[in-house]
Amino acid sequence: MPLGGRLIVALDTANAVRARGWADAVAAHAGLLKLGLEFFLANGSAGVQGFAGAPIFLDLKLHDIPNTVAGGVRAVMPLRPRMLSIHASGGAAMIQAALAAAGAAADRPMILAVTVLTSLDQAALNAVGVAATPAEQVLRLGRLAVEAGADGLVCSALEVAMLRQALGPAVKLIVPGIRPDGAAAGDQARTMTPAEAVAAGADWIVVGRPITAAGDPGKAAADIAASIR
Repeated sequence: MPLGGRLIVALDTANAVRARGWADAVAAHAGLLKLGLEFFLANGSAGVQGFAGAPIFLDLKLHDIPNTVAGGVRAVMPLRPRMLSIHASGGAAMIQAALAAAGAAADRPMILAVTVLTSLDQAALNAVGVAATPAEQVLRLGRLAVEAGADGLVCSALEVAMLRQALGPAVKLIVPGIRPDGAAAGDQARTMTPAEAVAAGADWIVVGRPITAAGDPGKAAADIAASIR
């Protein structure tokens, strides 16, 4: 099943019934459905299997020693995710271990390396010992991940144009922290509207609360999909 549409809807909940309801509501407008750490810890592999047949972005942001991450990747391969996230800051050896564990099959998941979380700004980076600006750190980690073989990067929309220019057209850029006009930023520090992100060069945008918290999630997804079509 090819990946269709630029919109990824984040089903961020521990409640499998609620997630399934959201999935049904947005299915006609989403290219993929994102299941993250909250859902996976609450429901495990069985919960993901409940979405059998749907294109899934399994957003676990794996970050550990290479052997452990490789084991984690192998453990979720039976779930057949279309995308799987790891942290670029785990280093080249960890990224390469994840890719090796995913295998060489044509239908293996895209291994996406998270650069800098969209909740982090300059002050937050400084607090954990990173003197670089968010853009500098994103570019550093993006280059490292691509050179190690990652299929794509997860980054803020504010860094999309920079990464596209520096790394070229082949690297897939997946952008969370998307907020339509008028939507609350929540805990996101570096945001952009859907249309702005796609215009900057994003391949896929990830939208959660502006869709799932809407009175009509299906309409909210349809409106965002239309804005980037």
